[in-house]
Amino acid sequence: MALAGTSKVVLGCIAFGIFWVMAVFPTVPFMPVGRTAGSLLGAMLMVLFRVISPEDAYAAIDLPIIGLLFGTMVVSIFLERADMFKYLGNLLSWKSRGSKDLLFRVCIVSAFASALFTNDTCCVVLTEFILKVARQNNLPPQPFLLALATSSNIGSAATPIGNPQNLVIAVESGISFGQFLLGVFPAMIVGVLTNAAILLLYFWKYLSVEKDQEGGQPEGPEVVADDEVTSHRFTPARMSHVSSLNPDDVDCISEPIIRSNSVSTSVNENLRSRSINSEADIQLAIKSLRASSMSHEMVEVSTVPDRRDEGASSRKFTRTASQQRSVIIEDLPPSPDTNGEKEKEAEVEEKRWKILVWKTAVYLITLGMLIALLMGLNMSWTAITAALVLLALDFTDAQACLEKVSYSLLIFFCGMFITVDGFNKTGIPNTLWELVEPYSRIDSAKGVALLAVVILILSNVASNVPTVLLLGTRVAASAAAISHGSERKAWLILAWVSTVAGNLTLLGSAANLIVCEQARRAQFFGYNLTFWSHLRFGVPSTIIVTAIGLLIVISY
Repeated sequence: MALAGTSKVVLGCIAFGIFWVMAVFPTVPFMPVGRTAGSLLGAMLMVLFRVISPEDAYAAIDLPIIGLLFGTMVVSIFLERADMFKYLGNLLSWKSRGSKDLLFRVCIVSAFASALFTNDTCCVVLTEFILKVARQNNLPPQPFLLALATSSNIGSAATPIGNPQNLVIAVESGISFGQFLLGVFPAMIVGVLTNAAILLLYFWKYLSVEKDQEGGQPEGPEVVADDEVTSHRFTPARMSHVSSLNPDDVDCISEPIIRSNSVSTSVNENLRSRSINSEADIQLAIKSLRASSMSHEMVEVSTVPDRRDEGASSRKFTRTASQQRSVIIEDLPPSPDTNGEKEKEAEVEEKRWKILVWKTAVYLITLGMLIALLMGLNMSWTAITAALVLLALDFTDAQACLEKVSYSLLIFFCGMFITVDGFNKTGIPNTLWELVEPYSRIDSAKGVALLAVVILILSNVASNVPTVLLLGTRVAASAAAISHGSERKAWLILAWVSTVAGNLTLLGSAANLIVCEQARRAQFFGYNLTFWSHLRFGVPSTIIVTAIGLLIVISY
């Protein structure tokens, strides 16, 4: 495709340049409106500058990708509600054998979770938990945050639903879920292990300081989710009757001892044999005791008939405070709240079982979606169907759940599709590709290396999704001239390199920015992951992991 007219090229470059600035630097001082508004602005300018017609702009929006994004978002929301990510967080600290073991677990768990639930989602829900684990075990947060960000990016490369650029590649190429998994999953496994080894070597001294600083101190408290802390409350059923009373009242409740010698032994034994059946009885007794101003000595003189005389003769005896308290307790009527408490316990048990059944249904539906994807069914409609089934089984108004969907991301994609399509119509991407294409064919090692460098640089300059949109069809067409198998291999190379390229710099991936912002804003465990601290580790890790993974993907 030749270059378009001069005015079209200039105006198209201006519109694309504004989009690029807003996408890479969403808070620029002269227009801090964010990525979504910047994407719509670029699309609008493409239409206003007549670089692209309104009809072509609508046609540029890839609805299958939007549908797949929407479906996976809804499924991820339900998985989060079903405590899937809380269980993953607990898995990180379960029987941990030290800082290095914890770092390795973060790499493995975040990689596999990202492959199934997208890297952005995993980074959102796991960042603060990892900060808690690191802080409460006196560990430096930096290696664990880097492990989460980089491993999430690497792990998301394994499946079409792992990240947005893979969604684009899967839809544009027509590669099935199973073929995609077989082509990239081995490289992902080796890449995650390699990245974990580099992390351990890079931070070995920092992680080894833990043993010297501990000095035999006991381990930190167990980390639990916030909702667990707030929902767990002590109830009278969990506490001893004695522990809930004042020390002065212990004797009168646990064992009523009658100190007066004038009381018969039969009365004493009768009082001892009585039991307390309700917590409410105890509380009423305590209130009565506190209201009484009688002393612990002689508090009452009573007259009872003497049965041995069978007449009017009577004898007087005294009751101590302990006796009176015991009598008050044993004479109280049965508490009317006993049945109410039992009903409440039954309701709680029933609710617990309903929640368990609901969680099981969510997991089974998600598993069914993955099986359907592996069988080669349409990915967009499979994800949408799973999302709608989950919404139907919730038996509540879907508005609360749908409000959590990131519609700003969906709108960003719509604007980006229009902007990139308009930029393609200027002819600039095609002209530049014609200069590089002869030297970047995947039938030679040098060609693969050059193609990987181009993808790596563009992914960090223009972001990975626009890079895939700009290069995808061109790389595939160049590989198709070699063989049909080479075309599929070219798509997989593009998926692998564009995803791992996000680890090069802090701005290379949205997952990196999510980890950075979540860590900085954490309420009690905040940490600032700087651009340079990420770059120092990201450059060697990205180059090594990309090279090793390419060898495996090419051999597929």
